[in-house]
Amino acid sequence: MLTCMRAWLGLAALLPLLATAEPADEQIWNKLRANIFTNRTIIEGSPGIVEIDAPERAEDAATVPIAIRATPPAGSNSPVQRIYLVIDRNPSPLGAVFTFFPDSGRAAIETRVRIEDYTTVRAIAELADGKLYMSSRYVKAAGGCSAPAGRDKAASQARLGRIKFRVDEPVSFGQPGLAQLMISHPNSSGLAMDQLTRLYETPHFVRRVDVRYDGRPVLLAEVDFTISENPNFRFPFLPRQNGTLTAEIIDTEDKRFTSTLAVSGAPAAR
Repeated sequence: MLTCMRAWLGLAALLPLLATAEPADEQIWNKLRANIFTNRTIIEGSPGIVEIDAPERAEDAATVPIAIRATPPAGSNSPVQRIYLVIDRNPSPLGAVFTFFPDSGRAAIETRVRIEDYTTVRAIAELADGKLYMSSRYVKAAGGCSAPAGRDKAASQARLGRIKFRVDEPVSFGQPGLAQLMISHPNSSGLAMDQLTRLYETPHFVRRVDVRYDGRPVLLAEVDFTISENPNFRFPFLPRQNGTLTAEIIDTEDKRFTSTLAVSGAPAAR
């Protein structure tokens, strides 16, 4: 009886602490939020403003598909300027910042990411007036950042910097079209161990993607090894006439790769 009473008293003493303690994920997010956004207000749970699509359980933690779309709230004249991709439990939680422009047409991005542990994935949209809106999704995946490359290293290096660029047809002037940029790059995280040498690979990844249409900015992506091997981006652009899409990619070794694609279209049907 006395033992049970002591146990109860011990639990009772802990109850106030338990009541005020935050879940581990919330503690992580609160620190990230302060580091990235300082004391700015973030409006959470924003369906219809920020939408994030990701699998509940990923088939491959090294290539988790992510799609994000953001639209200003009703009545706002302030466009979406940036989308921040935050993966709470990744070694580099702020995995990407995507900046959009008038020639983007709308704020949307699809890509594939690495996820190291079961985690909350967040998309935070920043409007031109500075307001922040967030949606999140919990994804069950593990080991993606430390997984070895899926290709032979020599073959990967031989293909380094090769780019495939395509657009969805038909292209209508004045209407957002969709472009896809595929980059051959190992995007090494530096966290994978070579099973033969038992040494860790040197980090080597794409850090910046700059896409323009006839010289006008369409998409600026500041990214890191959170993006999967052979980065793949799908994004909108707003063609106003026949022109050329140009992509410049810069990696952590300051190697630069460029690609161009001529785009032909027609006036939108009325």
